Amino acid sequence: MRRSRMGLLSLGVTVVLLASSACSLGETASSDQGNDKVEVFSWWTGEGEEEGLEALIDDFTTKNPGIEFINATVSGGAGSNAKQVLSTRLDSNDPPDSYQAHAGLELTGDIQQDRLEDLNALYDREGWRNKIPKGLLEAITVDGRIYSVPVNIHRANLLWYNPKVLANVGIGEPPTTWNEFLTQTSVLKAEGITPIAVGPLWTQKQLLETILLGELGAERYTGLWNGQTDWRSPQVIKALTTAARVFGSSDVKNSSGDWQSSMDRTIAGEAAYTIMGDWAYGYNLRKSLKYQTDFAVVHSPGAKGIYDFLSDSFTLPKGAPHPKAAEKWLIECGSVDGQDVFNPQKGSIPARTDVDQTKYTGYLAEAMAEWQDPATEIVGSLTHGVTVSVELNDALDAILKKFVEDSDPDGFATSFMTAYAATR
Repeated sequence: MRRSRMGLLSLGVTVVLLASSACSLGETASSDQGNDKVEVFSWWTGEGEEEGLEALIDDFTTKNPGIEFINATVSGGAGSNAKQVLSTRLDSNDPPDSYQAHAGLELTGDIQQDRLEDLNALYDREGWRNKIPKGLLEAITVDGRIYSVPVNIHRANLLWYNPKVLANVGIGEPPTTWNEFLTQTSVLKAEGITPIAVGPLWTQKQLLETILLGELGAERYTGLWNGQTDWRSPQVIKALTTAARVFGSSDVKNSSGDWQSSMDRTIAGEAAYTIMGDWAYGYNLRKSLKYQTDFAVVHSPGAKGIYDFLSDSFTLPKGAPHPKAAEKWLIECGSVDGQDVFNPQKGSIPARTDVDQTKYTGYLAEAMAEWQDPATEIVGSLTHGVTVSVELNDALDAILKKFVEDSDPDGFATSFMTAYAATR
């Protein structure tokens, strides 16, 4: 059955939590403190994302010249390193004024622990509710409250390659299915080319995510995370078997560096493909590479017409030292100007629907058109916190690490079901 794009977006990201009392925006104990500085915590330090953040900061400081901006970034691991540092700070009652988080279930723990301000009043005052797609708004709403401001939309299910590398080995087009990919591996290996490059564990999880999506389709993929798809079903075991074969064709056992290294190996022709989100577009442009000449991208195998989304957002923690300045930062993140200076640099499209579309060219124009197409099926990213909690995602890391080593689909399915039950 084909679901509507908004139905698919909300499916798997509905959170059922006990309602907790929440102060309105600005009613924290620290709301009377100074407005002269703001500390913003994020993990944007790589090429493209760093420039995007700097553009956003420049626009913010131009509009708010009396506020000192403290850029508290922690690099590495698609935010995993930053999240560890942030967790320690929050546990020590030392929150930044605002911190980055992925829209969706990633914030479940912080909401349950009453660590975040309700931003409903800010959304009403800024008129954002009718400027953000309904499905995205649902993904950031918990029990009627909104806890973050999305600044962009990213796509996770993308296959990147160098067209010249494929042409040199006689491969006309990138694969449209994972089985087709596997048939290409013998040709690539014979030429001394690694079929697919991967990096650290989170990139391996993103690869697994796209394989499951391509093999199962949007509805069954979404069901993996909300309990509607049986992990022991023949379809899932078959998809995991395919995943084991894909990992076996990769450089997972000797890869080094973060996702940028995998992308660099692909562009250099050491590897034929890599799976990565569209932040890679901004990264490649910053390296003076030409789109469709030096690098190209297609949907991941088996996922034509499916948009595996994630969204970066910013929060207002309770107890923030400078809540008034933090609110101004959130207004910047949610503004047309802020999103239009940030996203073209970052390699993402805006969360708002009323931006200047002429600023989005090349891949970004293609992404925006597909995101806004009613026929597109929307699903949430596992790796980037849309579909499962931090607790379950952390448990999945250990399960995936073992799977990469032993290639046991049944063991993976059983272990995930155990972890899923334990975190419900």
